[in-house]
Amino acid sequence: MNISCIIVDDEPIAREIIKTYIEQVPYLTLAASCENAFEAMEILNKKDINLIILDINMPRLSGFEMLRSLKIYPAVIITSAYPEYALEGFELSVTDYLLKPFSFARFVQATEKIVNRATENLPVMKDEDLFLMVKSDKKLTKIFFEDISYVEAYGNYIFIHTSQERIMSKQTLIQFEQQLPASKFTRIHKSYIASVKNIKYIEGNEISIGGKKLPVGKVYRENLMRSLR
Repeated sequence: MNISCIIVDDEPIAREIIKTYIEQVPYLTLAASCENAFEAMEILNKKDINLIILDINMPRLSGFEMLRSLKIYPAVIITSAYPEYALEGFELSVTDYLLKPFSFARFVQATEKIVNRATENLPVMKDEDLFLMVKSDKKLTKIFFEDISYVEAYGNYIFIHTSQERIMSKQTLIQFEQQLPASKFTRIHKSYIASVKNIKYIEGNEISIGGKKLPVGKVYRENLMRSLR
């Protein structure tokens, strides 16, 4: 597993310490180091990010304000010198809350929670060529790959749109994508995965699939065209 992450902190020393920590963890890859929330939001719009390592107190827009402004965001580890904000952080579904200064061991412990959570939430594979089992509403639902039109991200949940129904599951789009056969599905947007065989046509920056028109992100267009060849 490879976790692409960004650092968001207005303190240069803090960013450098976290960068050093990330470089020592084999499954972490640093995609960007941002000194404010606006830089981070720009990166989130352009790249596939799995983890935000986020400071709270920053000028203009705080870490919490940034999260509230985002419709969808990946896993978050808060880094702060203020313990009194921890409850608010967990109300925003952050993975962990690290009090500065924190050790490398404590940092690794926080990132391992993300790895463990991803493993726990992965759909149970029964036959990778035919179907998977997805946990939805306290039950496991069998979904055939050929029935899936597209998958839509909704915060920490996904909607799986099939030819018969829409199924909601508590997991991220990235977690679900890892269980799909790459030959059958392609990422078209930070919020959507599409079934290659069910794409009816491409028009401009949209595709037609399952009776819907979905946006195609600029960074995903080349991959989409490659999957259709």
